[in-house]
Amino acid sequence: MSSEKALGSALSHWLSFDSWWLLLPFIMLLVVAAFIVAFVLLLYMISPLISPKPLKLNGAHVVVTGGSSGIGKCIAMECYKHGAFITLVARDEHKLVQAKKEVEKCAINDKQVVLCISVDVSKDYSQVESVIKQAQEKLGPVDMLVNCAGTSLSGKFEEVEVDRFKKMMEVNYLGSVYPTRAVITTMKERRMGRIMFVSSQGGQIGLFGYTAYSPSKFALRGLAEALQMEMKPYNIYVTVAYPPDTDTPGFAEENKNKPLETKLISETSGVCQPEQVAKIAVKDAVQGNFTSSFGPDGYMLSALTCGMSPVTSITEGLQQIVTMGLFRTIALFYLGSFDSIVRRCMIQREQSKAADKRE
Repeated sequence: MSSEKALGSALSHWLSFDSWWLLLPFIMLLVVAAFIVAFVLLLYMISPLISPKPLKLNGAHVVVTGGSSGIGKCIAMECYKHGAFITLVARDEHKLVQAKKEVEKCAINDKQVVLCISVDVSKDYSQVESVIKQAQEKLGPVDMLVNCAGTSLSGKFEEVEVDRFKKMMEVNYLGSVYPTRAVITTMKERRMGRIMFVSSQGGQIGLFGYTAYSPSKFALRGLAEALQMEMKPYNIYVTVAYPPDTDTPGFAEENKNKPLETKLISETSGVCQPEQVAKIAVKDAVQGNFTSSFGPDGYMLSALTCGMSPVTSITEGLQQIVTMGLFRTIALFYLGSFDSIVRRCMIQREQSKAADKRE
């Protein structure tokens, strides 16, 4: 009888011990899940504490290069709607006067001023420095600089004139370096400021036809990352905006000579309105966000290409970590589609040439 009790006790002990091991994976899963939930909640709680304090546009002095048309003009109008004082910088005096009239219609008080300065920001740094100094003497220190001066060019690599590669870098890159260099000392002294670089989705991904354009926009990303690391201790925050194709005069001009492959690839993301781009870009710059993206495609591209770029909140970094794998999978399908477009165009072109020879 005692042996039966001992056997039953041993069996009971073995079953309880075995059950513990069976339950262990589920217990560990619950612990991990609880840790993740607690971690996410902690991130949301402390995120506002490390995010920069938003810039107040009411009464702020905002300088917009390339402000006579397109995205630049719309950004100036958006800032003016929030009470900012605006300096418009562009080359064409006639367009500047017209833009000034449009911006002034967005005033919210009678104290606001729009100043126009005609200068080529990509040519002579000393001249750019001089006009920025004049603007600060009239409207006060620059609180936010928007580098929107730029141009676009599309064409096959071997068909683009060599001088155009240099021109792209001068306008799209140096045209942002010079104004930024002219305002940065004052911003550091005041320990506040915002700098926006208007790049392009062509500055996140290199596409057919943009061998001259894309490098000049990619360069802005490198400048912005290095500059942000230097300026963060001074409470100066840098924003890089990556708008897609936008309905502007510059886009219309580009479309006149755009290769077929480039047109077909660009059509996959549609065309944005400059007012929509301006609204989002200004909001991100005011918040101090490093990246400003537009639409689902833009959000995906920004997450995919974030690399070592700065984040202004821990939640932003967490979102990038979580979505990276999924977005990379989607991107592979996009890349396959783009390659297919290029291949089909090449075949059609060769067939057309062969038909012409037979005739």
